[in-house]
Amino acid sequence: MEGYIKFFGTGGARFVALKQLRATGGLWLNYRKTNLYIDPGPGAIVRIRSSREQFEPASLDGIIITHRHMDHTNDINILIESMAEGGFKKRGTLFCPEDALAGDPVVFKFARRYLDNIVFFREGGEYTLGDITFRTPVRHKHPVETYGLFFDFDKTIGLISDTRFFPDLVNHYRADHLLINVLRLKPIEDHEIIEHLALDDARRIIEGVRPETAILTHFGMHIIREKPWLLAKKLSSQTGVKVIAGRDGMKWEF
Repeated sequence: MEGYIKFFGTGGARFVALKQLRATGGLWLNYRKTNLYIDPGPGAIVRIRSSREQFEPASLDGIIITHRHMDHTNDINILIESMAEGGFKKRGTLFCPEDALAGDPVVFKFARRYLDNIVFFREGGEYTLGDITFRTPVRHKHPVETYGLFFDFDKTIGLISDTRFFPDLVNHYRADHLLINVLRLKPIEDHEIIEHLALDDARRIIEGVRPETAILTHFGMHIIREKPWLLAKKLSSQTGVKVIAGRDGMKWEF
């Protein structure tokens, strides 16, 4: 094992976050000696501190925000403060879209002072922090500035964050392993403004990419009611690809 992803939350969107039907704490990514936290939504700091395994935010090298929505950023300020050991040690890099700090910012000014660096995402951008190299292949179709992630390890790992489906997703996320935010059970109608992937969108992406492993996460209420592990099993049968439904607290090693 050279790395792992720890799922501190597999729930998504406002009603799941408000009711905590699934945790919404985001992901901890480790590769070799580098640690990144992705999308610290509501409850991230509590989930980290209550984990049976010992996870120490002060060991984080950076934090990623894929977009500014609350279910991805609610705990960003306290996690930055924790990474900086209460603000006494200036450290860490924040990667985020520019609008996360503009207008009505989700990252407060006091927390920004604790960081070594802030890097704004752009379409086609490439980034390196310690042992981790990744890129943001394409801007997603979502109401705010949003990017997915593509990690270049010995095996590539793609993370498709919130977005409306568009065919180029397949070309931009041809990875060995693929994480997909699947919020909806049924596809959106053209007139709807809730721009998230549905289960059938995930199937199309998996069939196009054909990764070794696909992990579904960031579930909305209807997905949860239909039991994500059963839906993943059905997708495995349909696509011939190993499809896993993420679970709160799951640690996936690569």
